[in-house]
Amino acid sequence: MQLTKAAVEALEGHLACQMMYRERLGDLYEHQGLVFATQKGTLVNPTNLRKRSFEPLLEKADLPVIRFHDLRHTCATLLLSSNVNPKIVSEMLGHATIAITLDTYSHVLPNMQKGAARALEETLR
Repeated sequence: MQLTKAAVEALEGHLACQMMYRERLGDLYEHQGLVFATQKGTLVNPTNLRKRSFEPLLEKADLPVIRFHDLRHTCATLLLSSNVNPKIVSEMLGHATIAITLDTYSHVLPNMQKGAARALEETLR
């Protein structure tokens, strides 16, 4: 999967913060090779993530309360609706097969069918 320049920069900034925490805590930092960890290197508690970070962000953005996992579904739906190849979406989601992706997000496909028909029509003109 290719990352945009902005995504790479965000991840590099995140890594710099992690390295700062690691230096500050020294031997107390529990390096577990996690991309997203607490300030001491441990797994993020899902409840803390939801209550301390995610829900306040939703409120600040004046968005309805949704489950954190709903972001995954939103991402997949937006990608498929934008005619991103389902195989690519499947790989991004980490699904074992493309069939899982297509079965889960089949509600998005009718609009894609119309787009495909228009594209074929344009190509044949």
